[in-house]
Parts: sequence; C-alpha cells; structure tokens
Amino acid sequence: MSGKSLTQVTMNWFVLAAILWACGGVVLAQKQTEGTRKPEQKIATSAKTEEPEKSEHEDPLFKGMKYRPIGPFRGGRSLTAAGIPGDLNIYYFGSTGGGVWKSTDGATTWASVFDKQGTSSIGSVAVSASDPNTIYVGTGEACIRGNISHGDGVYKSVDGGKTWKNVGLRDTRAIGKVIVNPKNSDIVFVAALGHPFGPNTERGIFRTSDGGKNWERVLFKDENTGGIDIAFDPHNANILFASLWQARRMPWRLSSGGPGSGLYRSSDGGASWKQLQEHGLPKGPYGRIGVAVAANSERAYALIEAKEGGLYRSDDGGETWQLVNGNHSFTQRPWYYMHVIADPQDPNTAYILNVDFYRSTDGGRTFNKVKVPHGDNHGLWIDPKNPRRMIASNDGGATVTLDGGKTWTLQENQPTAQFYHVTTDTRAPYYVYGAQQDNSTIAIASRSDEGAISRADWYSVGGGEAGYIAPYPPDPNIVYAGDYEGNLTRFDKRTGQIRNIAVLPELSDGHGAANLEHRFQWTAPILISPHDPNTLYYGGERVFKTTDGGVHWEAISPDLTRNDKSKQQPSGGTITIDDTGTEYYDTVFAAAESPITKGLIWVGTDDGLVHITRDGGKNWTNVTPKDLPEWSRVSQIDASLHDDGTAYLAVDRHQLDDLRPYAYKTNDYGKTWMKITKGIPEVTFVRAVREDPKKQGLLYAGTETGVYVSFNDGADWRPLQLNLPTAPIHDLVVKNDDLVLATHGRSFWILDDVTPLRQFTDEVAKNEVYLYKPATAYRMHNVDIQDVPKPILVGQNPPPGAVIYYYLKQAPKGETTIEILDAAGNVIRKYSSNKMEPLEEPLDPDDKKPEKQVKAEAGLNRFLWDLRYEGASRVPDYYLFEYKDGARGPLAVPGQYQVRLTVDGKSQTAPLQLKL
Repeated sequence: MSGKSLTQVTMNWFVLAAILWACGGVVLAQKQTEGTRKPEQKIATSAKTEEPEKSEHEDPLFKGMKYRPIGPFRGGRSLTAAGIPGDLNIYYFGSTGGGVWKSTDGATTWASVFDKQGTSSIGSVAVSASDPNTIYVGTGEACIRGNISHGDGVYKSVDGGKTWKNVGLRDTRAIGKVIVNPKNSDIVFVAALGHPFGPNTERGIFRTSDGGKNWERVLFKDENTGGIDIAFDPHNANILFASLWQARRMPWRLSSGGPGSGLYRSSDGGASWKQLQEHGLPKGPYGRIGVAVAANSERAYALIEAKEGGLYRSDDGGETWQLVNGNHSFTQRPWYYMHVIADPQDPNTAYILNVDFYRSTDGGRTFNKVKVPHGDNHGLWIDPKNPRRMIASNDGGATVTLDGGKTWTLQENQPTAQFYHVTTDTRAPYYVYGAQQDNSTIAIASRSDEGAISRADWYSVGGGEAGYIAPYPPDPNIVYAGDYEGNLTRFDKRTGQIRNIAVLPELSDGHGAANLEHRFQWTAPILISPHDPNTLYYGGERVFKTTDGGVHWEAISPDLTRNDKSKQQPSGGTITIDDTGTEYYDTVFAAAESPITKGLIWVGTDDGLVHITRDGGKNWTNVTPKDLPEWSRVSQIDASLHDDGTAYLAVDRHQLDDLRPYAYKTNDYGKTWMKITKGIPEVTFVRAVREDPKKQGLLYAGTETGVYVSFNDGADWRPLQLNLPTAPIHDLVVKNDDLVLATHGRSFWILDDVTPLRQFTDEVAKNEVYLYKPATAYRMHNVDIQDVPKPILVGQNPPPGAVIYYYLKQAPKGETTIEILDAAGNVIRKYSSNKMEPLEEPLDPDDKKPEKQVKAEAGLNRFLWDLRYEGASRVPDYYLFEYKDGARGPLAVPGQYQVRLTVDGKSQTAPLQLKL
C-alpha cells in the first residue's frame, strides 16, 4: 500500500467516485502502478500525410488554417518507380500528379517527399546505384494523355529525398527517361520529349557530367521531336541506345510519329550518335520506340511503332535486327505505352508493359501475362542482385513483388488519386464525390464517426473514370454519374441498381467525332437545377434536359460550338489511329444555372464560346469575351449566388501550349467581361474559379499548381496554399464553411472553416490582436479507440470541437489565455500559453509530447475547444482506468457561449454558437 493505511485508501475511493459522479461520468479506478498509465489514444491518420510540410511562402495572415487529406487511399497513375539494389525496404515511385513518394518499410506505407517543389508531375525517377542517397527526378510525364500536367525540369536529391534542388532543363516540360551511370552518380542522361503541345528547342537527349551543374544536348533532331527512352549497356556505360519521338497533342487530335522519330546508338558515352536504320529494322516512319539492353550486352530490344512494328531484337550490339514478335497487343495505343525492360541477369528474359503486363523467357519470341494489381502498365525496376524483386508502376500506382510476380503489394496505400471534378451532397456530415482517372467514381465521407476516414467510408456510385457526378438533393442515395463518350448512369445505393440513361446509347469510339450524331467530351458536364431537383442538364454539342430521371431527354439549345469539322477527324497519327473519345471536340465543357433566377443558364465550350439563355433554353445569346483567344477551353463557369447577372469563367489554354492564366467575370449577363488574373503567376493556368456562397467578392481559384484566393472580386489574388502540397487543382467547391478540393494526383482535400477568409479585411493586419468570430460549432459523435494499433491508411477527420482563430501581429511577451464563457458569463474552461505541467507517466511511442495549450505565435493562430467543461481534479496516486489522463469534463449543451482572448492583459470577446 506504499505506506498508506487502508482507511486512507478507502476514503480516496469515495472522493474519486464523488468527483466522477459530479462530472456526469462513471469510470473504474485503480491504484496506479509504475508504467501502467498511458495518455488517451486517438485514431491517427497516416503518419505519411498527417501533417504536410509548411509552405516556404506561407502567408502569416492565414498560416493557422490547415487543409486535411480525406483520401481515398487508392493509387493514381504512375509511370516510374525505382529501388536500391539489395535493399528490400526502400523504394520510390513518381506519381503523374502527386509528386515523388518513398517507402522505407517494403511498400507497406508511403511518404510524400516532394510536396514543396514547383511541380507534382513526375516522368522518371532514377536512383544512383553507386550512391543510393542520390536521386534524380525528371518532371513532366511523357505519356501524353489529354490530362497530363507539365514539369519544370530535373530535380536532384543527395540525402535520400529529404531535400531537393532543381538542376535545370526547366523548359523541357515532359521527360521520358532519366538514367544514372551505375559507377558515377554525376553522369546522368535525360530523354526529354519537350513541350507536348507545341514546338520548342529544349528537347532531345541531354547529358551532365557534373551532377546537373551543366547540361549538354548530345542528340537533337528538331523542335517537334524529343527524346523518349534511353538505356545503358549494363557492362559498358559508354554504349547507349536511345529513341527520339515526333509527337504532338492538340485539344482535338493526337499525332504520334513522323520523320523525326528514330532509334540511335552511341559507343562513346553519348558524345556522338548513329541512327539505326535498315539491317532488319522496319521501314519508317516510326512513332514511339522503347529500348532496352540485355544482360549479355550483345542483345538489345526495340519496341517500335511502325507500319510493320513490334518487338525487334539485335544479338550483335545493334548492328542487325530481326522482328521477334509482332503481336498487336504489345503495340496498341503506342503513344501511351511502348515499354520494354530487360532482365538484369538473364538475356532471354524481357518484359513488355502495356494494358497488360507481359514476360518472355525465350528472348521475346513468346510472352505470358503476369497478373498485377492494376492495368495500364508503364514502369518497372528490377533488382540487379535479385531479379525476382521488382517494383512496377501503372495507372493504379506502384506495387512490389518479391517472388517474380506471383504476388504483389497493395496499391490501396497511396493517396494519389486523380479526380476531374468535385461535388458534395446534402447529408450531414456531407459526402464528397468525384470520378477517379482509370478507376471508378467515389463518394467519400467528409468525416467519420470512427475518428478517421477509412475504406468503410467510401463507395462507388456508377458512372466511370472521367465524368461529372450529381447526387440527387432530396435523396443522396440517388446519384447521376457520367463517363466518357456520353455515358451516363443513375445509381441507387439502397438497391445497388445502376441504370444507363445516356442521351443516345451509341458506341462512339473507333472513328472521328464528325461522324457522330452527338458529341460529348471526356468529362461532359452534368448539373441538377438549383430550382428543381428533378431537372437534370447534360452537355454535348448542345444542352440536353430531362425531368424524369433520364427516361426522356430533350435538346434545349442548338449546337453551341464552332462545329469545325476539320477538328473532328480521326486521331492518332499516320501510323496508328487512336479514337477513344478523348479528343472529341466542339463540345459543351462547362455549364451553370443561376441559383437566383430559374432558367438563366450559362454554357461554355471547349472551342472557346460562351452562351447564355435567360428563358430556360428558348433563346440563346453568344456572350463570348471579346479578348478570349480562339479555341480556348472554357474549363468552368460559376454563376453567382449574390447577383444573377454575375458569372465567373475559368479558361484553360495549356493544350495550345499556353500556360498563362485566364479568368473572367461579368456583372451584366455577359455583355462585358473583365479579365481577373492579377497575382496568379504567368505559367500557372486556371482550371476553376468559385465564388464564396456567403461572402460576396470572395473568390477561390484552382490552378495547375495550387489554390489562390481573392478578397476583392478578382481584382488581385494571393496564394492560399498553406500546408497543401503542390498538385493540379482540377475543381473546388465551397460546402457550408469548408473549401473542398479535387486534386489530380493527391485525392481530395478539405480546408475546414473558412471563417478567417470571410471575415478578413486589410484592417485585420493593422491590429496588434484580432479575434475572429468563430463559426457555429457542432457536437458530433466521435469514437476514440484506445489501446489498439493505429490505422495508417486513413484520411483525416476535421478538428473536433469549436475552431477559434486569432491573429497576433507579433508574438506577445506575456501570457495569452483563451476562456470559454457560458451564456451567464461564467468561465467554464480556461487555457493558457504557459507551459503545461509534464505528465507523471511515460508516453506511448505514438503519443505526442505535451505542448502549450494556447499558441501565441506571430500571424494567424488556431485553437480548438473540445466542447467540454473542465475535467475532474486528479486524486494523487490514483489512475483512472477508463480515461487514462483524468476524467474529462461533461460536454457543453447547445446554446450561446463567449470566447475571451486575453493577450498581454488586454481582452477581446466573440460570440460562439453550439448546436447538435
């Protein structure tokens, strides 16, 4: 009894029971023994994404605000992956919109290591074999889909990805391959495709011999042709094979191949190159070519797009060639694939990556499929010390095998999903909806009752990988979801029924858009009327409407596009036709109905026109901004919630090789337009502009690299990046008090509580102290699971309780306190910036160390009140079995409260409302 009498212990039990009863909770108590006490555990989000690094350009006026990732943890597209020879734990992969990721536990978990860089589009990752801490990353993907993001050169890390430096080639924009000399990490080659959407000269094959300080272009054809692949001879790094590719993507067409494409060999370390022609190779023109050198150095592989294309093999170092396999499965959609990889030990083993994953063990003459977790395969790294260990990348992320492909690691541990658009529903808490590239649609909870957002909190809602989604406002169990080629479904969650309600059930791929009865974009807009939830609009080349759930459709507009037949022809190039609907042009791309006036509808097209109707579609007026360049894509339209004559346009011209920002507003129904892009960088194009539903003049912009905010109706903009990683923001919406983002490479993110933005004025910064009026707080059910391993593959819940923001011009010298007062003015909770007393017991490894209760830093600070009264006083020498760190106070009842902030003896108060 540690020297205490039985009577004293008994009395302490009675005191403890009385305290707990007064606090409204009954718990078990036991005498504390050494090492038994553990602070209360909460479900944590993944340690890999829980606290993204702060931006180097963080605005002190808003730095206390935080975005949170909600998931899903389902991998998005990846073209490249790498490992370290002999190391089973460390791997890297590059996401096409999510940056570079690293695993140190054998691909069980992944951490983003590229959040602060200028781009998140990764084309190639290469780890030095001679110094595994040295990594080179070529940015900008060269599998030139219509939704690709651009890069800004080559990055280098010398500390295993902790820090990065851009080492040049900034205008290449798309890089197909980076390779590092296996014995010298300063010697690097880059196959740079160059601008996918226009001509430029910084393209071809580049070499550095000093770790990126200087670059030399060692192979160049012309301004329309770039490097796409390059490979060392594994035994002689002076011998290299490389391929050039003449390619161009436009909004309405892809062209792969031409006289610029070719296969090359160097035998002097890249100083000179010989083009390989004839001697068994097919006749040109060539398109995309993949190259690899086998383990014996004499054997080389070339996967060639040509009229007589296929897998060609040389057994004499590239002097002569033979077609060993012409299976069309290996060369389908060649602009997107054409990947061949040689086994580092067995010259007879080679891999071809396409829709499926193929392996040959007889020098390429025959292939068998290898089952992988996802289709559309692009990258493969094979451990030269153990070829059974590989890491592959595909349109579902990265995956590792240790047994030669018999089993693979999961890809549902990578929050790199690419979403095209975002919307929310009417539930409380609301759900977030989007269509993930090369996957399915998703509805995911914005918060969970279980402390974190897990796999159980999201599901598919019909549709497909590319469309808009429109949940039915009276009943979110009903969801309309689109897909490419005009496909549209109605989903009922209660029954699981998915019904096709397309305007015209027509299989449209396989030919140009000119032959179609109706033209629909890859992401054709769907919207439900804000005035009648039974009215659904759908955009093709005209606007269609249904009022009976898609059973019947009517066109309510003429063709609203330029209808240029020359831009509706088959796509792909002179070698391989590729008509999958991606390039269908002259279509409605954006639409919005005024939430104020029924029948006032705005429509924007992908060929640069804007129309308005004010009578539900009976009459339409062309209101295209006079200074809008032709063939611009009207990416998004936002109809004002404050004035029916006001609308905002986001315009995207990056597929015309123009990365400049374009955004417009009108206040007179489109008669005049004003460009509103001041403050957005000149190489950051805009995909979405949204108006805040509660604060007129407060605007949010989603750009290719992040988020911007305007407080003066677009007159100027400032970054709102905060802790958000660099990523393409394809869409954003304001739901209640939250800003919800659809990223194209980092899944969904939410900025909870935009109160400081709504209340911000220039006067705030002039104050020494400013307390914002808190948004209404809600008591929500939240389960804290204790004494169990913390899940890692989960999204973050919003901060629990009431969020209180306050701005400090300077860090105060004295104490800062926050008090919560009830309606009668009684203090029910008090917090201080003074240092907390240390805990008497050791922490669990996963628990955070004690911090100051109230932050008092210069700039915007955020504080969370947990909606509870003060907890019970601790009885010395006793341990509360249920609550571990003391009995918490009872929850506050709904009603009116006050927040009092005191800084250096001066106080401010603000009202706080609490609801259920």
